[in-house]
Amino acid sequence: MYKIATLNKISPVGLSRLTDDYTVIDNTDEANGILVRSQAMHDMEFGDSLLAIARAGAGVNNIPLDRCAQEGIVVFNTPGANANAVKELVLAGMVLAARNIPDALAWAKTLAGTEGVGKAVEKGKGQFAGTEIKGKTLGVIGLGAIGVLVANAAEKLGMDVIGYDPYLTVKAAHGLSNTAKIVDDLKDLYPHCDYITIHVPAVADTKGMINEDAFNKMKDGVVFLNYSRDTLINDDDLEKALAAGKVKKYVTDFTDDRVITFDNVIVLPHLGASSAEAEDNCASMAVDQIMDYIENGNITNSVNFPACNLGPIVPGSTRVCVIHKNVPSILGQITGIFADMGLNVENMINKSKGDYAYTLLELSGDVAEADLKSKLDDEAIISIRVIK
Repeated sequence: MYKIATLNKISPVGLSRLTDDYTVIDNTDEANGILVRSQAMHDMEFGDSLLAIARAGAGVNNIPLDRCAQEGIVVFNTPGANANAVKELVLAGMVLAARNIPDALAWAKTLAGTEGVGKAVEKGKGQFAGTEIKGKTLGVIGLGAIGVLVANAAEKLGMDVIGYDPYLTVKAAHGLSNTAKIVDDLKDLYPHCDYITIHVPAVADTKGMINEDAFNKMKDGVVFLNYSRDTLINDDDLEKALAAGKVKKYVTDFTDDRVITFDNVIVLPHLGASSAEAEDNCASMAVDQIMDYIENGNITNSVNFPACNLGPIVPGSTRVCVIHKNVPSILGQITGIFADMGLNVENMINKSKGDYAYTLLELSGDVAEADLKSKLDDEAIISIRVIK
């Protein structure tokens, strides 16, 4: 029986996908797998039985990825599972900003108890007159699962779209409207856009990427939307851009103690993936990925190890999963051990990602995990698992 621990509230729809071979527990020390949403895990100690952590969402900044890799713990995320939910909120954010809806709602509430509310509304509504988004230009920074959906939806609403992504995948390119303009440099996006939305991961290279230099290149009165992470924005430079009118509105699903006090900021309480459908989708994908890894050794959508898949285990065969450092000669050592043991390798796949690699082998015979570990006693080997 495999043990799965949950952190945060995980959708029952996703948990229902666990088969009878699994039980859900509270104690992470005993877990073979952990399902998590946003709970911080950096200070957690992991038990020896932990094989994988699956994040029901895309962002993994709450998980110690390097330490997990060093300990042979595969970390999964669920890219695209909440993409539609975020897309809809981005569209809502543009309309909120364009039509001054938050300020209008707040003002309308102040009229409660006023005699002749209807006349007061007609007299005062002009101060909230806005613009339509049709015919405006939207810049999309990051054309992953969310960015592509936003770009396509914006075009259907009558907007022109300019996209930027130096790492545009073939899959994303195929899904993107062929009328969206793609640029190779942000300087070719900034000055042409009435709205700009950013959808990139929060990593060292993207921290503070939206700064004074970026704002200066943008069109005066731009509306900037951030549904990715607060760390992408330089707060000092944002405050200056808002005060100067360079940025007309800043719409964000992530904020901090300073930004929430700025004028002309629309702050949402991290609602991007907070739809019933998105939570179900993320949990279902997370559960499927962690079960496939535990039962078959396959890795899909891992952020710290390479994708590696041999499909379901062939009945009667043995599958060996080896997590190791990405160093020369180690693959030869692994395959050589099986030759020495008289075992035939029927199928094999080896993939690397940065400093780490993963080798998945299908054997026609049987092998004891303890015996294999003793023969592959090398500092480059992080973990060995035998699945039958």
